[in-house]
Amino acid sequence: MTVALEDQIEELRRELNCCDPAERAQIAAELELALAELEVAIAEQEGRIDAKPPF
Repeated sequence: MTVALEDQIEELRRELNCCDPAERAQIAAELELALAELEVAIAEQEGRIDAKPPF
């Protein structure tokens, strides 16, 4: 899963560098979300957090 997220992050970074100014905010938001998802995935793999819901 992390490889796919890392690929998505790299693609978003490339798009951010050569995008239309109107699209920049949307791509930046998508990049921020992907970075957060990657951090959660890494934390799960390292055992720092437990992603199971409390119910």
